[in-house]
Amino acid sequence: MKVTGNTILITGGGSGLGRGLAEAFHKRGNTVIIAGRRKEVLDQVGAANPGIVGVQLDVQSEASINAFAADLAAKYPALNVLINMAGIMKTEQVIDPKAAEETINTNLLAPIRLTAALLPTLQKQPSATIMNVSSGLAFTPLALTPTYSATKAAIHSWSQSLRYQLKGTSVEVLELAPPYVQTELLGPHQKSDPRAMPLDAFIDETMQILETQPQAKEILVKNVHPLRFAGDFNAEKFDAWFEQFNTLLAGH
Repeated sequence: MKVTGNTILITGGGSGLGRGLAEAFHKRGNTVIIAGRRKEVLDQVGAANPGIVGVQLDVQSEASINAFAADLAAKYPALNVLINMAGIMKTEQVIDPKAAEETINTNLLAPIRLTAALLPTLQKQPSATIMNVSSGLAFTPLALTPTYSATKAAIHSWSQSLRYQLKGTSVEVLELAPPYVQTELLGPHQKSDPRAMPLDAFIDETMQILETQPQAKEILVKNVHPLRFAGDFNAEKFDAWFEQFNTLLAGH
């Protein structure tokens, strides 16, 4: 992924990791649009970073996503980067259908719907990127947040398949898998939790990876390696098997 000269949409760009990435890309000369539900939060980001555009979006509404995508494509025909960052994380008992449904709608269905709606615009560009945000918990789930962990595992799997289906096109698919970072995803206490990675450090290392490792498909800061590679997981062997498996089945 090139890190300058893009037109970038970041969902969940009003706070936390989304805002951090929005500001980092904006400083590197990109046109950045952030989307979220709370207008006042989006306005605050824009006021602190003149040039970043905030647009309201309810990612839990399919109709809202479709209308948003159509309007965005009309206003920004050069859109070439989609970062699916918006997400919620809730502690829950295993049997909590309401929390599970909300989490699945936001973390899984929303990026699938938005990607489908914007893919025709992305495919028109000479070079485009879809960056899906999963989590270290996609690989080592946190039992306190079972549905969140499950949706992030699903995002990882979906990203693998999407990358395979889009190979040979102008659209690359990246996966950003953050560790535990000092944001307010689980509440205000997380922002000062010493066990979490400082937000600025996460953003800096992420941008460094994007700038220096152009072939990386998974964007992994060092803090997430224990979760990503738990159990002596061999990523190279998996990638080779994944390619072989899907090539084989594509003929049937």
